[in-house]
Amino acid sequence: MKLVWALTLVLALARPGFAAAPSWKAGVATTVITPTKSLWMTGFGARTNASAGTLLELHAKALALEDTAGHRAVLVTTDLLGFPANVARNIAARVEKQHGLSRDRLLLNSSHTHGGPALTHPHQMIYGPRATSEQCRDIDDYTRELEGQVVAVVGAALQNLRPARLSFGQGETDFALNRRRKTDQGYVSFIGNPEGVVDHAVPVLRVDSEEKQLRAVVFGYACHPTALLANIQQFHGDYAGFAQARLEAQHPGAVALFVQGCGGDVGTSPRGTVELAQKYGDMLAVAVDKAMNGSSRTVRGPLKSAFETVPIAFASPPSREALQAQLQHQNIDRRWYAQEMLKVLDRDGRLPAEYPYPLQVWQFGQDLTLIAMAGEVVVDYSLRLKKEFGSEKLWVAGYSNDLFAYIPSLRVLQEGGYEGADAMLVYVQPGPFAPSVEETIIRKIHELVGQVRNK
Repeated sequence: MKLVWALTLVLALARPGFAAAPSWKAGVATTVITPTKSLWMTGFGARTNASAGTLLELHAKALALEDTAGHRAVLVTTDLLGFPANVARNIAARVEKQHGLSRDRLLLNSSHTHGGPALTHPHQMIYGPRATSEQCRDIDDYTRELEGQVVAVVGAALQNLRPARLSFGQGETDFALNRRRKTDQGYVSFIGNPEGVVDHAVPVLRVDSEEKQLRAVVFGYACHPTALLANIQQFHGDYAGFAQARLEAQHPGAVALFVQGCGGDVGTSPRGTVELAQKYGDMLAVAVDKAMNGSSRTVRGPLKSAFETVPIAFASPPSREALQAQLQHQNIDRRWYAQEMLKVLDRDGRLPAEYPYPLQVWQFGQDLTLIAMAGEVVVDYSLRLKKEFGSEKLWVAGYSNDLFAYIPSLRVLQEGGYEGADAMLVYVQPGPFAPSVEETIIRKIHELVGQVRNK
């Protein structure tokens, strides 16, 4: 009998979420960030008008964590295309001043919905050649308001810290499809490729209260949220927004936070209707629930963090003569690109040779490593990092802390196409990147992971 009792106790202690006392404090907060007036939307250059109403409310959500040593960190997720560097810097500076969080302790992720508002950008990316001066002022006003809302939701989550237990598991769903296909004209994007690479993993971090009630669930997926197209002029969070809404409806009192993965070259297919966006959201929510109710492991502290930028090189920039020639191009985006690059040349005497690329790592004891990468990271990165670090305790996120370009692997860069080169025009960058881009980033990630693990 004693042996049976002892075995039962050991098995109970091994179950995720069972502990003599919670080893974390967690706080969660959410706020609506849907613009209150018509605003120019971003993500699709094909749009010709500002927004017309709301299909699904947009949110900024924050999960604050504190380990037993008092180390705090806050994850912010948003239904936005992404935070440009200038906006992320403003938010981070205010969070540090008001809440005492250093830059490495604040992670800003966006779902990359193409149904969100434009944010102030140094080159007025996408909206610049299309919006009126009044609409541009409205974007600036909204961006300032948004910065304040994000800072406030961080503060609310920190004020809401309570004893909590964390557990991590992984599910899977299969609606993501690689969107690059080789043709006689080279690699063409936005065409489903069933043979292309994807990452179907659904990482899930569960946050339970001291009473073992679900308080928050953080989940991810590597897929462009473009189930809805440019003809939808209403604000929405696409499949990621629908997934969050379903999870919160199924778990009253809990907050669902979506973290976008390395889905730069991955999308949904078919697409184009609200019903499809809801379907994919439901599929993702089902995978999250299955992961929460399946095998998962307790996540312990301490929580260690690192944040650094690494310079990634551009290839040879266009000449002044080439840019001046583009000023007469029939394509409005090419004309805008040339105009903005010429402004930089006139101001600085040259175009940038490199970009300061932000990378962030959070290490949860020996149980979980979260790598947050900036930009539109293609799926090759998450697949490679999982091979090099192991997939069981690794979470790789894209679209974090800065949205400034696609981040191609060497393979995608050499293949060319939209993600490899052409999108640099939309992002108003003097790219494409140099062939060193992948190895530069991977080396820095290894350095940061080693740094946090050895602290």
